[in-house]
Amino acid sequence: MIWELLRKRLYQLVLVAWGVGTLTFVLMRSLPGDMAYRIAASRYGQDNVDSAAAELVRQELNLDQGWLSSYVNWLFELLQFNLGNSLVSGLPVSETVLHQLGHSLLLAGFGIALSICIALPLGTWSAKKGGLVNSIMVWFSTCTRAMPVFVLGLILILLFALEWPLFPVAGFGTWQHLVLPSITLAISLAAVSNRVVHGSVRRVLSSPFYQFSRVKGLSERQTFFRHGMRNMAVPIVAFIGIQLVSVIEGIVMIESLFSWPGVGHGLAHAIFARDIPVIQGCALTMGVLFVVLNGIIDLLCYWIDPRGEQEQ
Repeated sequence: MIWELLRKRLYQLVLVAWGVGTLTFVLMRSLPGDMAYRIAASRYGQDNVDSAAAELVRQELNLDQGWLSSYVNWLFELLQFNLGNSLVSGLPVSETVLHQLGHSLLLAGFGIALSICIALPLGTWSAKKGGLVNSIMVWFSTCTRAMPVFVLGLILILLFALEWPLFPVAGFGTWQHLVLPSITLAISLAAVSNRVVHGSVRRVLSSPFYQFSRVKGLSERQTFFRHGMRNMAVPIVAFIGIQLVSVIEGIVMIESLFSWPGVGHGLAHAIFARDIPVIQGCALTMGVLFVVLNGIIDLLCYWIDPRGEQEQ
Protein backbone atom coordinates (compact mmCIF):
# COMPACT_ATOMS: atom_id res chain seq x y z
CA MET A 1 0.00 0.00 0.00
CA ILE A 2 2.75 2.47 0.96
CA TRP A 3 4.85 1.68 -2.10
CA GLU A 4 1.79 2.09 -4.30
CA LEU A 5 1.23 5.58 -2.83
CA LEU A 6 4.86 6.54 -3.36
CA ARG A 7 4.85 5.27 -6.94
CA LYS A 8 1.67 7.20 -7.70
CA ARG A 9 3.12 10.42 -6.29
CA LEU A 10 6.35 9.92 -8.25
CA TYR A 11 4.37 9.74 -11.50
CA GLN A 12 2.49 12.87 -10.47
CA LEU A 13 5.77 14.61 -9.67
CA VAL A 14 7.11 14.04 -13.18
CA LEU A 15 3.85 15.11 -14.83
CA VAL A 16 3.53 18.23 -12.66
CA ALA A 17 7.13 19.28 -13.37
CA TRP A 18 6.61 18.92 -17.12
CA GLY A 19 3.10 20.42 -17.14
CA VAL A 20 3.87 23.45 -14.97
CA GLY A 21 7.09 24.22 -16.84
CA THR A 22 5.45 23.88 -20.26
CA LEU A 23 2.40 25.96 -19.30
CA THR A 24 4.60 28.68 -17.82
CA PHE A 25 6.78 28.73 -20.94
CA VAL A 26 3.77 29.06 -23.27
CA LEU A 27 2.01 31.72 -21.17
CA MET A 28 5.09 33.93 -20.82
CA ARG A 29 5.88 33.68 -24.53
CA SER A 30 2.27 34.65 -25.30
CA LEU A 31 2.36 37.91 -23.33
CA PRO A 32 2.21 41.08 -25.44
CA GLY A 33 5.12 43.51 -25.58
CA ASP A 34 8.83 43.29 -26.26
CA MET A 35 10.44 40.83 -23.84
CA ALA A 36 13.94 42.18 -24.52
CA TYR A 37 12.81 45.71 -23.63
CA ARG A 38 11.22 44.58 -20.36
CA ILE A 39 14.34 42.65 -19.35
CA ALA A 40 16.58 45.61 -20.23
CA ALA A 41 14.33 47.90 -18.17
CA SER A 42 14.67 45.56 -15.17
CA ARG A 43 18.45 45.53 -15.59
CA TYR A 44 19.22 49.18 -16.23
CA GLY A 45 16.10 51.04 -15.09
CA GLN A 46 13.11 52.25 -17.06
CA ASP A 47 14.64 55.68 -17.81
CA ASN A 48 17.92 54.26 -19.15
CA VAL A 49 16.54 51.91 -21.78
CA ASP A 50 16.26 52.50 -25.51
CA SER A 51 15.91 50.30 -28.58
CA ALA A 52 19.68 49.79 -28.80
CA ALA A 53 19.87 48.45 -25.22
CA ALA A 54 16.91 46.16 -25.90
CA GLU A 55 18.60 44.85 -29.05
CA LEU A 56 21.80 44.09 -27.12
CA VAL A 57 19.78 42.11 -24.56
CA ARG A 58 17.98 40.28 -27.36
CA GLN A 59 21.27 39.20 -28.94
CA GLU A 60 22.89 38.32 -25.61
CA LEU A 61 20.03 36.07 -24.48
CA ASN A 62 19.10 34.70 -27.94
CA LEU A 63 15.54 35.94 -27.54
CA ASP A 64 15.04 35.89 -31.29
CA GLN A 65 15.19 32.09 -31.17
CA GLY A 66 12.06 30.21 -32.25
CA TRP A 67 9.60 28.89 -29.70
CA LEU A 68 10.27 25.26 -30.48
CA SER A 69 14.06 25.47 -30.21
CA SER A 70 13.81 27.46 -26.96
CA TYR A 71 11.38 24.92 -25.51
CA VAL A 72 13.53 21.94 -26.51
CA ASN A 73 16.61 23.60 -24.96
CA TRP A 74 14.71 24.27 -21.73
CA LEU A 75 13.38 20.69 -21.59
CA PHE A 76 16.85 19.25 -22.18
CA GLU A 77 18.30 21.40 -19.37
CA LEU A 78 15.44 20.40 -17.06
CA LEU A 79 16.26 16.73 -17.59
CA GLN A 80 19.76 17.58 -16.33
CA PHE A 81 18.24 19.39 -13.29
CA ASN A 82 19.56 22.69 -14.64
CA LEU A 83 17.09 25.57 -14.29
CA GLY A 84 19.40 28.00 -16.06
CA ASN A 85 20.34 31.55 -15.07
CA SER A 86 18.20 34.60 -14.40
CA LEU A 87 17.81 36.83 -17.45
CA VAL A 88 17.98 39.92 -15.23
CA SER A 89 20.62 39.21 -12.58
CA GLY A 90 22.52 36.41 -14.32
CA LEU A 91 22.54 34.34 -11.11
CA PRO A 92 21.68 30.62 -11.18
CA VAL A 93 17.95 30.11 -10.78
CA SER A 94 18.41 27.12 -8.47
CA GLU A 95 20.38 29.19 -5.94
CA THR A 96 17.86 32.04 -6.09
CA VAL A 97 14.84 29.75 -5.65
CA LEU A 98 16.45 27.73 -2.84
CA HIS A 99 17.22 30.95 -0.96
CA GLN A 100 13.62 32.12 -1.36
CA LEU A 101 12.19 28.68 -0.57
CA GLY A 102 13.54 28.73 2.98
CA HIS A 103 11.66 31.96 3.75
CA SER A 104 8.46 30.65 2.15
CA LEU A 105 8.59 27.39 4.13
CA LEU A 106 9.12 29.37 7.33
CA LEU A 107 6.05 31.51 6.65
CA ALA A 108 3.93 28.56 5.49
CA GLY A 109 4.96 26.44 8.48
CA PHE A 110 4.03 29.10 11.02
CA GLY A 111 0.82 29.92 9.15
CA ILE A 112 -0.35 26.30 9.03
CA ALA A 113 0.60 25.72 12.69
CA LEU A 114 -1.33 28.82 13.79
CA SER A 115 -4.34 27.83 11.66
CA ILE A 116 -4.41 24.43 13.38
CA CYS A 117 -4.23 26.12 16.79
CA ILE A 118 -7.20 28.29 15.79
CA ALA A 119 -9.31 25.72 13.93
CA LEU A 120 -9.06 22.77 16.33
CA PRO A 121 -10.47 24.43 19.48
CA LEU A 122 -13.05 26.52 17.58
CA GLY A 123 -14.27 23.59 15.49
CA THR A 124 -14.45 21.23 18.47
CA TRP A 125 -16.18 23.84 20.63
CA SER A 126 -18.82 24.61 17.98
CA ALA A 127 -19.43 20.88 17.40
CA LYS A 128 -20.02 20.19 21.08
CA LYS A 129 -22.06 23.33 21.83
CA GLY A 130 -24.01 23.72 18.58
CA GLY A 131 -26.85 26.27 18.46
CA LEU A 132 -25.81 29.92 18.62
CA VAL A 133 -22.09 29.13 18.92
CA ASN A 134 -22.15 27.12 15.70
CA SER A 135 -24.14 29.83 13.90
CA ILE A 136 -21.58 32.45 14.90
CA MET A 137 -18.73 30.25 13.69
CA VAL A 138 -20.50 29.66 10.34
CA TRP A 139 -20.93 33.42 9.93
CA PHE A 140 -17.29 34.06 10.84
CA SER A 141 -16.03 31.37 8.46
CA THR A 142 -18.19 32.55 5.56
CA CYS A 143 -17.22 36.21 5.90
CA THR A 144 -13.53 35.47 6.34
CA ARG A 145 -13.35 33.02 3.46
CA ALA A 146 -15.19 35.43 1.16
CA MET A 147 -12.58 38.10 1.91
CA PRO A 148 -9.47 38.10 -0.35
CA VAL A 149 -6.36 37.30 1.64
CA PHE A 150 -4.67 40.59 0.73
CA VAL A 151 -7.67 42.52 2.13
CA LEU A 152 -7.33 40.59 5.39
CA GLY A 153 -3.62 41.47 5.40
CA LEU A 154 -4.36 45.15 4.82
CA ILE A 155 -6.80 45.16 7.75
CA LEU A 156 -4.15 43.66 10.04
CA ILE A 157 -1.58 46.21 8.82
CA LEU A 158 -3.98 49.10 9.49
CA LEU A 159 -4.80 47.82 12.97
CA PHE A 160 -1.54 46.40 14.32
CA ALA A 161 1.12 48.31 12.37
CA LEU A 162 -0.37 51.78 11.80
CA GLU A 163 -3.16 52.34 14.35
CA TRP A 164 -1.33 50.45 17.10
CA PRO A 165 2.33 50.15 16.01
CA LEU A 166 2.98 46.74 17.56
CA PHE A 167 4.55 45.08 14.52
CA PRO A 168 6.42 46.29 11.42
CA VAL A 169 4.44 46.89 8.23
CA ALA A 170 6.68 44.81 5.98
CA GLY A 171 10.17 43.40 5.57
CA PHE A 172 12.25 40.60 7.03
CA GLY A 173 14.87 40.23 9.71
CA THR A 174 13.24 39.69 13.11
CA TRP A 175 10.48 37.51 14.51
CA GLN A 176 8.19 40.57 14.60
CA HIS A 177 8.23 40.66 10.79
CA LEU A 178 6.80 37.12 10.75
CA VAL A 179 3.79 37.83 12.96
CA LEU A 180 1.40 39.68 10.63
CA PRO A 181 2.04 37.56 7.50
CA SER A 182 1.63 34.29 9.39
CA ILE A 183 -1.53 35.47 11.17
CA THR A 184 -2.98 36.59 7.83
CA LEU A 185 -2.35 33.15 6.33
CA ALA A 186 -3.55 31.35 9.47
CA ILE A 187 -6.90 33.17 9.66
CA SER A 188 -7.52 32.57 5.96
CA LEU A 189 -6.88 28.83 6.36
CA ALA A 190 -8.71 28.45 9.68
CA ALA A 191 -11.86 29.98 8.19
CA VAL A 192 -12.44 26.75 6.28
CA SER A 193 -10.56 24.16 8.33
CA ASN A 194 -12.56 24.87 11.50
CA ARG A 195 -15.69 23.73 9.63
CA VAL A 196 -13.92 20.51 8.64
CA VAL A 197 -13.00 19.99 12.29
CA HIS A 198 -16.62 20.69 13.25
CA GLY A 199 -17.95 18.09 10.82
CA SER A 200 -15.39 15.49 11.82
CA VAL A 201 -16.06 15.94 15.53
CA ARG A 202 -19.83 15.78 15.02
CA ARG A 203 -19.49 12.59 12.97
CA VAL A 204 -17.33 10.87 15.60
CA LEU A 205 -19.44 12.01 18.57
CA SER A 206 -22.57 10.54 17.00
CA SER A 207 -20.92 7.30 15.85
CA PRO A 208 -21.92 3.93 17.41
CA PHE A 209 -18.41 3.03 18.59
CA TYR A 210 -18.14 6.34 20.45
CA GLN A 211 -21.53 5.88 22.13
CA PHE A 212 -20.65 2.29 23.04
CA SER A 213 -17.45 3.43 24.75
CA ARG A 214 -19.56 5.71 26.96
CA VAL A 215 -21.87 2.81 27.79
CA LYS A 216 -18.83 0.79 28.95
CA GLY A 217 -18.30 3.41 31.64
CA LEU A 218 -15.52 5.56 30.19
CA SER A 219 -15.69 9.24 31.02
CA GLU A 220 -16.19 11.88 28.32
CA ARG A 221 -12.53 12.83 28.50
CA GLN A 222 -11.29 9.22 28.30
CA THR A 223 -13.61 8.45 25.39
CA PHE A 224 -12.57 11.55 23.48
CA PHE A 225 -8.83 10.95 23.80
CA ARG A 226 -8.88 7.13 23.44
CA HIS A 227 -11.44 6.66 20.68
CA GLY A 228 -12.28 10.08 19.30
CA MET A 229 -9.10 11.95 18.44
CA ARG A 230 -7.52 9.44 16.10
CA ASN A 231 -10.73 8.88 14.14
CA MET A 232 -11.46 12.56 13.74
CA ALA A 233 -7.84 13.31 12.79
CA VAL A 234 -7.97 11.45 9.45
CA PRO A 235 -10.27 13.85 7.52
CA ILE A 236 -8.60 16.85 9.16
CA VAL A 237 -5.11 15.79 8.10
CA ALA A 238 -6.41 14.94 4.62
CA PHE A 239 -7.96 18.40 4.33
CA ILE A 240 -4.62 19.99 5.19
CA GLY A 241 -3.31 18.41 2.00
CA ILE A 242 -6.17 19.97 0.04
CA GLN A 243 -5.49 23.32 1.68
CA LEU A 244 -1.93 23.35 0.35
CA VAL A 245 -3.40 24.88 -2.81
CA SER A 246 -4.73 27.76 -0.71
CA VAL A 247 -1.36 28.02 1.03
CA ILE A 248 0.48 28.40 -2.30
CA GLU A 249 -2.11 30.89 -3.52
CA GLY A 250 -1.97 32.86 -0.27
CA ILE A 251 1.82 32.80 -0.09
CA VAL A 252 2.14 34.68 -3.41
CA MET A 253 -0.18 37.50 -2.32
CA ILE A 254 0.93 37.66 1.31
CA GLU A 255 4.64 37.76 0.46
CA SER A 256 4.04 40.51 -2.09
CA LEU A 257 1.94 42.50 0.39
CA PHE A 258 4.39 42.22 3.29
CA SER A 259 7.59 42.25 1.14
CA TRP A 260 8.52 38.84 2.51
CA PRO A 261 11.52 37.52 0.51
CA GLY A 262 10.01 34.18 -0.46
CA VAL A 263 9.21 32.30 -3.65
CA GLY A 264 5.88 34.12 -4.14
CA HIS A 265 7.52 37.54 -3.85
CA GLY A 266 10.26 36.48 -6.25
CA LEU A 267 7.69 35.08 -8.68
CA ALA A 268 5.77 38.37 -8.76
CA HIS A 269 8.94 40.36 -9.50
CA ALA A 270 10.02 37.86 -12.15
CA ILE A 271 6.66 38.14 -13.94
CA PHE A 272 6.95 41.92 -14.19
CA ALA A 273 10.53 41.58 -15.47
CA ARG A 274 9.67 38.74 -17.90
CA ASP A 275 12.43 36.69 -16.30
CA ILE A 276 11.25 33.36 -17.73
CA PRO A 277 13.85 31.04 -16.09
CA VAL A 278 13.04 32.43 -12.62
CA ILE A 279 9.28 32.19 -13.30
CA GLN A 280 9.65 28.58 -14.39
CA GLY A 281 11.88 27.80 -11.42
CA CYS A 282 9.44 29.31 -8.92
CA ALA A 283 6.42 27.63 -10.52
CA LEU A 284 8.22 24.27 -10.67
CA THR A 285 9.24 24.58 -7.02
CA MET A 286 5.66 25.26 -5.93
CA GLY A 287 4.27 22.41 -8.04
CA VAL A 288 6.85 19.88 -6.88
CA LEU A 289 6.46 20.98 -3.27
CA PHE A 290 2.69 20.52 -3.54
CA VAL A 291 3.08 16.93 -4.77
CA VAL A 292 5.73 16.04 -2.16
CA LEU A 293 3.72 17.47 0.73
CA ASN A 294 0.57 15.68 -0.45
CA GLY A 295 2.58 12.44 -0.51
CA ILE A 296 3.57 13.06 3.10
CA ILE A 297 -0.09 13.76 3.96
CA ASP A 298 -1.09 10.44 2.34
CA LEU A 299 1.42 8.57 4.47
CA LEU A 300 0.24 10.36 7.62
CA CYS A 301 -3.39 9.47 6.88
CA TYR A 302 -2.42 5.84 6.30
CA TRP A 303 -0.53 5.78 9.61
CA ILE A 304 -3.26 7.56 11.61
CA ASP A 305 -6.29 5.71 10.22
CA PRO A 306 -7.19 2.84 12.61
CA ARG A 307 -8.50 0.87 9.61
CA GLY A 308 -4.92 0.71 8.30
CA GLU A 309 -3.89 -1.35 11.33
CA GLN A 310 -6.80 -3.74 10.75
CA GLU A 311 -5.73 -4.23 7.12
CA GLN A 312 -2.19 -5.02 8.24
